[in-house]
Amino acid sequence: LIAQILTGLFLAMHYTSDIATAFSSVAHICRDVNFGWLIRNMHANGASFFFICIYLHIGRGLYYGSYLYKETWNIGVILLLLVMMTAFVGYVLPWGQMSFWGAA
Repeated sequence: LIAQILTGLFLAMHYTSDIATAFSSVAHICRDVNFGWLIRNMHANGASFFFICIYLHIGRGLYYGSYLYKETWNIGVILLLLVMMTAFVGYVLPWGQMSFWGAA
């Protein structure tokens, strides 16, 4: 999670959120910023790894019967939904073709 925050902050320093220039700012990060391509790939793959860890955590909770503690389980489900919403926003931010049609 710390690596995600650090790489996200680095990417945010070079990202432009305007719809007209969002994709070109991502291309700028990958092409012109020193090791920008590496930071972006670390951030994208780190998000996938984070979800793998979350799903393993859910599987462990199911195996050990942690769902019997309803308040704790419900908070975990709410946190999962918040993380999924955050990941969707991160998926849409580059505003490429995949992002555009993912949001449409």
